Amino acid sequence: MMVRLQKFMAECGVASRRASETLITEGRVRVNGQLVQELGKKIRPGEDEVTVDGAKVRAKKKLYIALNKPRRYLCTRQDPSRRRTVMELLPAEWDSAYPVGRLDYESEGLLFLTNDGDFALRLTHPRYGVTKIYEAIVDGRVTPQITKRIVRGVESEGEMIKAVAARVLDTSETQSIVRVELSEGKNREVRRLFSACGLEVEQLVRTQIGPIKLGELPSGKWRTLTEPEIKSLLPRT
Repeated sequence: MMVRLQKFMAECGVASRRASETLITEGRVRVNGQLVQELGKKIRPGEDEVTVDGAKVRAKKKLYIALNKPRRYLCTRQDPSRRRTVMELLPAEWDSAYPVGRLDYESEGLLFLTNDGDFALRLTHPRYGVTKIYEAIVDGRVTPQITKRIVRGVESEGEMIKAVAARVLDTSETQSIVRVELSEGKNREVRRLFSACGLEVEQLVRTQIGPIKLGELPSGKWRTLTEPEIKSLLPRT
């Protein structure tokens, strides 16, 4: 069966499909030794040889990992400042995996890692609408007026951001626990939403991505996603 070149590259873990398209148009990809720069090119996996920057693209076992990211770990493959990264929590032989989206340095909770670029794109691009749920411990009382405001949208750092839903789980004069649902996952979005309302997030845990929940997975531990879980995260066709 013939498949589009960028789809094959994404499935082999080279990059997301969109990033693979960029590699093609930049003239960095060859098929059977011939330079390819058009995006409509199709190949026969297992028969045609694909290279990127001279290195042969090889099909890899696809990895789909759920990790409970601890605080003060970076969601990156490596850090020039030698801070701890989430890759240190995985087996060394899984070095082809990379984080899907990000949790900031001080945040914790559910994080996916994969070497399937197409899967990563479907979880991170806004058009697919995969929601993420967080529990935020906020310094101070969060009122219904505040939750309504962050759902309507607030301005932060020159852009409008908003939550899909927000609900106070518990509150006192000094602290509140709030469940926040997002559909885009912009940089530090939950913290920015509350900051725009004059409140600071003390602790932030992502508890769910799409239908997959963090559950009882201990901090710093991982598990592989099941086939039904993987299918549940992909858009129905």
